Amino acid sequence: MALFGTLSEKINHAFSKLKNKGALTELEIKNAMREIRIALLEADVNFGVVKAFINAVSEKACGDNILKGLDASQQVVKIVNEELIRLMGSTHSKLEVADKPPTVIMMCGLQGAGKTTMCGKLAIYLKKQGKKPLLAAGDIYRPAAIKQLQVVGQKAEVPVFEMGQISPVKIASEAVDYAVKNGYDTVILDTAGRLQIDENLMKELSDIKAKIKPTEILLVVDAMLGQESVNVASEFNRQLELTGVILTKLDGDTRGGAALSIKAIMNKPIKFCGVGEKLTDLEPFYPDRMASRILGMGDVLTLIEKAEQAISEEEAVKLAKKMKNNTFDLNDYLSQIGSMKKMGNIADMVGLIPGLGGKLKGADLNVDEKQLDKIKAIIQSMTPKERAHPEILNASRRRRIAAGSGTNVQDVNKLLNQFNQTKDLMRKMSSGKRKLPFGF
Repeated sequence: MALFGTLSEKINHAFSKLKNKGALTELEIKNAMREIRIALLEADVNFGVVKAFINAVSEKACGDNILKGLDASQQVVKIVNEELIRLMGSTHSKLEVADKPPTVIMMCGLQGAGKTTMCGKLAIYLKKQGKKPLLAAGDIYRPAAIKQLQVVGQKAEVPVFEMGQISPVKIASEAVDYAVKNGYDTVILDTAGRLQIDENLMKELSDIKAKIKPTEILLVVDAMLGQESVNVASEFNRQLELTGVILTKLDGDTRGGAALSIKAIMNKPIKFCGVGEKLTDLEPFYPDRMASRILGMGDVLTLIEKAEQAISEEEAVKLAKKMKNNTFDLNDYLSQIGSMKKMGNIADMVGLIPGLGGKLKGADLNVDEKQLDKIKAIIQSMTPKERAHPEILNASRRRRIAAGSGTNVQDVNKLLNQFNQTKDLMRKMSSGKRKLPFGF
C-alpha cells in the first residue's frame, strides 16, 4: 500500500475539480479547502492542526494574484505543498553525533510499536553510513525481549550487548563502557516498553537518561494509532525531552494523522519512518519528499537513492541504453526484477515517479519470492529467440512453455502482461517527459 494512500486520493480528487481553469473564484477555492479539511480530519490529523493548516492555505490562495492568475490551480497546489512541508518540519533532521564517541541513542516506546525491530533497522542504516554500531538489550521485562534483540542483531550482523535481567540502568552504563573499550562508535539502547504509559516506566527511563546522558532520545511510534500516537509522544516528551520521533508501519497507514500532527503539536522532528517489514525498510524523513507523495507528485530523490543501493553503475548504464534503444527483453527483465525487488515493492516504486502512479494504478506489478521462482522457470523454458522477441509467443508456444516450466498458460500470460507493463513504465521513464500532477 502506498504511503498516505487514501489521504492522497482524496486531496487529488479535490484538486482535480480545479484543473483546466484559469482564474478561480473564492467559492471554488472554498469548496476545495472544505474537501481537503474533511480528508485531513478523516486521516486523523489533530483538529487544531487542520484548522490552522486550512486557514493558512485559504489566506494565501484567496489573494488577488491567485484568483486572477492564468495558472491559478497550479498555484493553489503549490501553496498546499508548501504548507504541508512547513507542517511536517520544513527540513530533514539528521541524527546528532556525540563530540566524543560513542554516540548513544536511547530508543523508547510502548509495546507493539516495533521498537526492537527498529533498533536493528537503525543499526543497518548506520552501518551503511560507515558507523560501527552496538545494540544493547535494556528491556528486561518483556518475555524473550533479549532473545528477540539478539535475533535482530544476528540478521543485521550487529553485535548485541546483554547482561540478563539485572538493573536496566546498570546495563545501559556497562554497554557504553563496553563500546568505548571495543571501538564501537554508536550504542543503540533498546529500552522496556509498556502497554500504556506508567510511572514506573518513566522513572526507569529518566534514571537511564541521567546515568548515560544519551545523544539522542528517539520515540518509536506506531503511525497507525493516528492522533493517539501524538498523545503518547507528548507524554514521553514531557517526561524525557525527546530529541526526535521514528514512525513505524507508515506503509500500512492509510490515514497519516501522526505524521501530519506530531511536529506541529510537539515541535519535535520526525527523523525516520519505517516503510515495510524488512530490516532495510527504513527511510530518513524528508518533509518535502513526503508532501510530494501526499500530493501525488512522486518522490524522485528517494527513488534514485533506492536505485543506487540496489543497482551498480555499470548495470544502470546498460539498462539506460536498453531503454533508450527499446531493446529491453525477457533476459533483461529476469535480471532486473531481482534488483527491483531490492528496492522494495515495485508498485510503491511506481508511486515515487511523478505522473505515473495514477496512470498505472491497478497494474499488477508486484512480484513476491515464490513468483520470482516461477518467473525464472517460465523464462528459462523459452528459447533464446523467444526471450529476445516475446512478441512471437503465440498460443502453442505458450502451452509448450507452461508444460516445460511446470506452470500453466495463465501463469505464462500473467508474466508476459507484467513484462509489458514494466517495459511500458521504463519507456515512459526514459522518454524524459514530465507532466505536472493532477493532469494540469
